[in-house]
Amino acid sequence: RKVEYIDSYEQNESSTKKRNLRDEFSQQHDQQVYEWFVIQRSKNIPVSGPLLQERARQIRQQLGGTAASDFKASNGWLQKFRIRHSIQHRVICGESAAVDPKTVDEWKKRLPSIIEQYDPNDVYNADETGLFFKALPDRSLVMAKEACKGGKRSKERFTVLLCTNMTGTDKLKPLLIGKAAKPRCFKHLNIKQLPVTWRSNRTS
Repeated sequence: RKVEYIDSYEQNESSTKKRNLRDEFSQQHDQQVYEWFVIQRSKNIPVSGPLLQERARQIRQQLGGTAASDFKASNGWLQKFRIRHSIQHRVICGESAAVDPKTVDEWKKRLPSIIEQYDPNDVYNADETGLFFKALPDRSLVMAKEACKGGKRSKERFTVLLCTNMTGTDKLKPLLIGKAAKPRCFKHLNIKQLPVTWRSNRTS
């Protein structure tokens, strides 16, 4: 797989030379940022736009130069960088819809007639979701001909229940469900003082 990245790197490097940057210092900076990007993708590490911009700022500071502090790695810079190196933005792994769109449309039509009988402050909505706290981003910048593989997602998760009223004036304390009744990180904490209500379930 590394051979594929090296080939892609060399192809992009030669074509990049045709797109002249303003000076030798900018070329050096651009080259180092691209090398870092290639290394991350060779390890199947997702690289988002903001992450690439932050790394570009760090490299600029390391290189120094009179304009180092003025370099912002703006969205405009990111766009030009992507064009120079044929970098695209793709989804690594997606999730199919779990609810029939027809059912959603029908419920949207029925709901207004139901809630109009109540004061907005008394209408609450609660929803459950999974919080994959060790999951990597599901999108990444990739080279044009790269197969977008991001590796397996971490399955470690919390189940979270969120609830608030229609006006947003009463937001109930979130219910957080984990697998352990007393996680190690809670050893020196008073669970009752957490900003969430903690519960445990092996299948959370």
